[in-house]
Amino acid sequence: MTDAVRRVQSGSPWEESFGFARAVAAGDRVSVGGTTSFKGRVLYGEGDPYEQTKVAFGNALEALKEFGLGLDSVIRTRMYLSHVRDVDEAGRAHKELFDSVRPCTTLLVVEGFVDPRILVEVELEAFRGA
Repeated sequence: MTDAVRRVQSGSPWEESFGFARAVAAGDRVSVGGTTSFKGRVLYGEGDPYEQTKVAFGNALEALKEFGLGLDSVIRTRMYLSHVRDVDEAGRAHKELFDSVRPCTTLLVVEGFVDPRILVEVELEAFRGA
């Protein structure tokens, strides 16, 4: 276990303008903040909540790799959806990714996102202890 705080940037245009990091490790926890299916300035899965969920979690898992962690270290996920109609598709994508590790999960329907094409935003937390 380490007590150092380390931050990772992903290159999201909002990180610089809002002043945040994609992921922060502190002690035995790593938190990955709100992540969408954008890669650079390109939105993947436009109009497809299943694809956006998979890509967003893939992006979040990429941030975990910076700390030497993977899927098996994930202990909590959060999914924010802009439409209740997308719950089943986002849930299906979550199950495909996390069924083997079964993190605790929160799913919320929110009013919207900074870009109206975004249907899904995700967060995750990981444990890097012994």
